[in-house]
Amino acid sequence: MAFTPLNALNAFLAVARRRSFAAAAADLGVSASSLSQSVRQLEARLGVPLLTRTTRSVALTEPGRRLLEGAGPSVDQALAALKVAVAQPGEVTGLVRLTVPTVSVSPVVAPILTRFLARHPRVEVELRVEDSMVDIVTEELDGGIRFSESLERDMVQVRLSEGFRFVVVGSPAYLKRRGTPEKPRDLLAHDCLCIRSGTTGALYQWELERGSRSWRVPVRGPLVTSSHHALMELAESGVGLMYAFEPEVADRVKRGALRIVLEPYAAHVDGFYLYFPSRSRVSPAFRAFVDVAREVAAEQRAPEARTEPRPGASPGGRPTRGRQAGG
Repeated sequence: MAFTPLNALNAFLAVARRRSFAAAAADLGVSASSLSQSVRQLEARLGVPLLTRTTRSVALTEPGRRLLEGAGPSVDQALAALKVAVAQPGEVTGLVRLTVPTVSVSPVVAPILTRFLARHPRVEVELRVEDSMVDIVTEELDGGIRFSESLERDMVQVRLSEGFRFVVVGSPAYLKRRGTPEKPRDLLAHDCLCIRSGTTGALYQWELERGSRSWRVPVRGPLVTSSHHALMELAESGVGLMYAFEPEVADRVKRGALRIVLEPYAAHVDGFYLYFPSRSRVSPAFRAFVDVAREVAAEQRAPEARTEPRPGASPGGRPTRGRQAGG
């Protein structure tokens, strides 16, 4: 029988998906050196390089890309079949891969995952927390969570939360020192804590609206970061103003550590949605996740707001905008 290096293939797939030997080794519970050796043995047997390695990154070669696309789904199906073989009748097994933005983890993702993993303990979840938009088809993900306005029209969308506001906040000490902005243009004279778009690489312009008018303000300030936690800590310390997802700063506003400014100009978004390709083959594990997500969302939403959009619809009819937390 011809030798089929399945272990080496699985090692390659892990590295190819994570773009990192260290991360893939941690996932598989092996050392990075042994993982590297397995991939090199596979490359030697095939006679082509599969990965391009530098001290800072790992990238796929063209043969590596073809192998990932061709073998990845089959290996996943085989591994899932092994789990199904030992599962109890009716028990859901498998792997669910998701991409979610940072600000959705606490209010939306955590309640769903808590119930889902308790109900389906044989299912594994790979959660990628990232604020840039991701091609879930190319990345072989089951689905993601984002604002509806950020999604393509051919995606199935399941509402997970009510709409909410993005607000500008500052500490009492900062507002006492620098004054309170009254109009959107006043932000240009203030120290604003900036965030860089993970999708475009550009500094995010703060979006405000009032009635039918809207503003995109090219704010600047002493700090640029991708960490929402750092933004909140620095805003509370008085370093500058912050543009925030209102639920993530609600506790700090309630205890007076931060104050909302420009409130009449607070921008509204339609809420978070679970999305996945309308023409994809949904695995039993992901279907179970969708069912739990619908269940939790229905419990948390007001009865009059429980009508979900049809697949591909754009809820609320709002134009696409580049919210920092939802892509």
